[in-house]
Amino acid sequence: MTAIAIDDEPIALDIIRSHASKVPFVELNAVFTNAFEAISYLQSNKIDLIFLDIKMPDISGIDFLKSLTKPPMVIFTTAYTEHAVQSFELDAVDYLLKPFSLSRFLKACNKAQELFNLRNQKMDSKSEYIFVKDGYEQIKVELDEIIYVEASGNYTQIQLKDKLLSSRITINDLAEILPKNDFIRCHRAFIVAKNKISKFDRSQIWIGTKMIPIGATYTGIQLT
Repeated sequence: MTAIAIDDEPIALDIIRSHASKVPFVELNAVFTNAFEAISYLQSNKIDLIFLDIKMPDISGIDFLKSLTKPPMVIFTTAYTEHAVQSFELDAVDYLLKPFSLSRFLKACNKAQELFNLRNQKMDSKSEYIFVKDGYEQIKVELDEIIYVEASGNYTQIQLKDKLLSSRITINDLAEILPKNDFIRCHRAFIVAKNKISKFDRSQIWIGTKMIPIGATYTGIQLT
């Protein structure tokens, strides 16, 4: 994975640079003490991951992330705990509290690598399955077994015919991976399998006895 780091403290960047040099699957291409210089860099370079400080003088890491139209994966690095909830609402991969050890840094990088691999699964008309991390295992999920997907806090619940999987993958990532001909996003928190729909009206969908809302921004979606 290609990465950059943004932090207004040069010492913090030195630590990230040192840790990243020991992680074989992370290539730290650049570091920045100025967030606006990083924006210019991102406009002309493809990056998979950002190590991003939150408390910076000109713009916070939170606002920086919100300003990106198609943000890479982000691992927040900060000395403050109060932004943890908001960071995960923004689909951050992890939240590292300074000072963090190499082992903790590696754990965050492993999370990013797992998500990177999932995002880059090759999905085409012949694809019949995906792999999803559930706890410490990578579970093979047959696409025709998926009934619906629901965002739930920091996790995404994947309801299968015979069990429920809980994964750190975001619903936005699943929306990109799942075949558009077979699955439809009907709400910011729900994706449904089209062939599992029992009935629907303008505001809701039924899959058996399960009622799933249709969000206001998704009104008019093609369900058949």
